[in-house]
Amino acid sequence: MENIKQEIQTDLTKAVKENDETTRSTLRMLSAAILNKEKEKRYKISKEEPDLAEKELVEKSNLEDEEIIEVISSEIKKRKEAILEFEKGEREDLVKKEKAEIKVLEKYLPEQLSEEEIKKIAKEAIDKVGATDMKDMGRVMGQVMPKVKGKADGSLVGKVVKELITRARGTKQGL
Repeated sequence: MENIKQEIQTDLTKAVKENDETTRSTLRMLSAAILNKEKEKRYKISKEEPDLAEKELVEKSNLEDEEIIEVISSEIKKRKEAILEFEKGEREDLVKKEKAEIKVLEKYLPEQLSEEEIKKIAKEAIDKVGATDMKDMGRVMGQVMPKVKGKADGSLVGKVVKELITRARGTKQGL
């Protein structure tokens, strides 16, 4: 089975051959982001294990699919933030470009959870932690995020958890 990194390289080659500018530039930026993350990891490993041979160091610093998904999620988040700024500046051309890049990147993420699925996971975490108000939100998020990592946008998860805790507090107070 092909891993995500190989899939990205295959698709990049295809985009170059087909002269698909959006896909090509997006995947090149993604490849650079992955490479930078691998270099960071390699540096960290070289400090922890200074006796490693170069070949072993390179092998150990290759990103796993889960780590690549984190990089992709980060790249999508950057683009979503850029869209907000471009909308403020009424730059519809740039908003369109960023949205097209997000579409390219989303292809490499696992299937995203629906809001209902996130609510179910969040309710279980709230019950487990015994959350009663917003000061428990961090503990709830600590339970939820590992279960939804790469499969849901963190801001959506936060919004859902906040709503559920607020609703739970309202019913406990008899509102």
